[in-house]
Amino acid sequence: MPPVDHIEPGPDTIRILLTTDNHVGYLENDPVRGDDSWKTFQEVTYLAKSHDVDMLVQGGDLFHVTKPLKKSLFHVIQSLRLNCLGDRPCELELLSDPALALRSGETVNYEDPNLNVAVPVFAISGNHDDATGEGMLSPLDVMAATGLVNYFGQIPQSDKIKVTPLLFQKGTSKLALYGINNMRDERLQRIMKNGDVTFQRPKEHSDFFNLMCIHQNHFRHTMTSYVPEDFLPSFLDFVLWGHEHECIPFPQYNPTTGFDTLQAGSTVATSLSEGETAPKHVFLLDIKGKEYLITPIALQSVRPFVMKEISLAKENFVEGPASKADIQTFLTQQVESLIADAKKEHESTGATDIDILPLIRLRVDHTGDYEVENSRRFSNKFVGKIANVNDILLYHKKKASKQESQPKLHEPTVDSDNTLKVSIQQLLKQVLGESNLFLIPEDGMFDVTKKFIEQEDKQIFNDYVDKTIDNAAKALLDVNIDEEEFHVGDEGNVKRSFRQLLNKLRMDSQRKPITEDSTWEEPPACPVKAAPKSKSILLSDDDEDDDFTEKKPKPTRKKTIKQAEINSDSDIEMIDPEPKLRKAARKAPARRKPTKSAEIVSDFSEGDYEAEPEPKAKTRKAPAKRVTKSRATRKKKDDDLGSMLDDILSLAG
Repeated sequence: MPPVDHIEPGPDTIRILLTTDNHVGYLENDPVRGDDSWKTFQEVTYLAKSHDVDMLVQGGDLFHVTKPLKKSLFHVIQSLRLNCLGDRPCELELLSDPALALRSGETVNYEDPNLNVAVPVFAISGNHDDATGEGMLSPLDVMAATGLVNYFGQIPQSDKIKVTPLLFQKGTSKLALYGINNMRDERLQRIMKNGDVTFQRPKEHSDFFNLMCIHQNHFRHTMTSYVPEDFLPSFLDFVLWGHEHECIPFPQYNPTTGFDTLQAGSTVATSLSEGETAPKHVFLLDIKGKEYLITPIALQSVRPFVMKEISLAKENFVEGPASKADIQTFLTQQVESLIADAKKEHESTGATDIDILPLIRLRVDHTGDYEVENSRRFSNKFVGKIANVNDILLYHKKKASKQESQPKLHEPTVDSDNTLKVSIQQLLKQVLGESNLFLIPEDGMFDVTKKFIEQEDKQIFNDYVDKTIDNAAKALLDVNIDEEEFHVGDEGNVKRSFRQLLNKLRMDSQRKPITEDSTWEEPPACPVKAAPKSKSILLSDDDEDDDFTEKKPKPTRKKTIKQAEINSDSDIEMIDPEPKLRKAARKAPARRKPTKSAEIVSDFSEGDYEAEPEPKAKTRKAPAKRVTKSRATRKKKDDDLGSMLDDILSLAG
């Protein structure tokens, strides 16, 4: 539905301020740009107060890191307290049970008798401020505990998602607010393809304006690293799309689904790329009935950013050292021209701070035999004139064609430019793919490393290794070992037996190779006790499935140990020990299927939910002629399991 030209403010109009990707805390230790993010967020909250909005909706990445420093928390709390608390009454009437959609708390903050909320803030988490660490808490959990933010859009299960809306009414206008917190694009796309995403709708859904917030890749980078708009249900009216930093100041209509999508963009430039050069905005969304009006508001506290790309070959410079001085003079003139353009652009927005230093990026294509000045030495000329002094120039060369890049056999060469462009992802694939890890999966290490780079969480490696060791310890307890025969023989036989045991653990885990679509395991959600059941106007699960993709049955076929051996990685050395050593690391028969011991979390839409007990692993009984340790005896030696793992690792090495 396209927006209308005018909606008169009144008792039947719901006014919402939309913003996303504020990234408070970005470069907060920088002496020039350290205050940019929180100053802009303070302007956003001030606009919400001055325009008398009914709520502020934030589409993810409120903070730049998952563990923000005290400075970032202080300025966010101060901005919300000054602009979102007050005596102004909130005219929104809550129609649904908020405990089904909120992360914590039994109601929204403006209905809390201990708080005086004038502008309620509703936010989802992005990829920079999601839940990590012990307790699986995010920065938004901390903000929700203060009563300043309503943290909604939770995903209680990683394999099945039930999206429950918050329902509001003001006069004759009704609003259904949906939200999905950020998760890996590959996983969310797979879940949607399998039909495991369910959207609950009000019983009288024709009267509601359906607004959804999502924080995922909007454009396709690979086949699975984004979420297509067509995967979202067609009953939605408007989608606020976060994560993309380029601001597109008008909604885009999707003819397939029938809803409009707004890519609001970030409020601070976190990279010197072309997408960040667009002017930054927040948006006023006025809703009356099923009609809406979108109004962009330019932010005045944003630092101006101008970018340009030039080619030395197109500027007719002569290759060689003779033109080095001329190139330096030409680049200096280009940067000074960009500084002047940035000041004009900033003054045109009506900003009061006209002395703010701009962001300048000049991309220089020096393909050929050109000699250029060092970029850091060149940047020293503009200290006090440009905010990003250390990275003004970006030298690059075009890639040579395949025929030119093929070296002769007797002239081995190394392309330094291509070497510099090797990504961390490719290096991790190469190193972890060639490694022969037994207890720690290579694909899991790859995903944890990638998450560490994105969120700067130093504790994530320790948590992952501890979890992996616990899983390996449980697997070792389920293996029948004849300890009397295991310790008989020379050291070589014992080492081969240990390696055989480790290979069995590796195959049982059924590890997949590292690919572009490899995903890390989503941490299980913390069990949360739901609020007491109240009158709800939501449909049942049977009625809501018609509004979304048909569910496809997922055949689940368990592989036997024999099949796992065939499909295991080719670099695993399978050693066939002597008959006596086979007794030490006994394999399960091919007919027997491995027991699946994954935690299954029940749905929480009705009442409390809790984890179902894990099925007890069945152990194979030892033959009567062999003397093996009983299960009770093995349990008594759990305290010595750590030393046993150390022996295995030392012998395997």
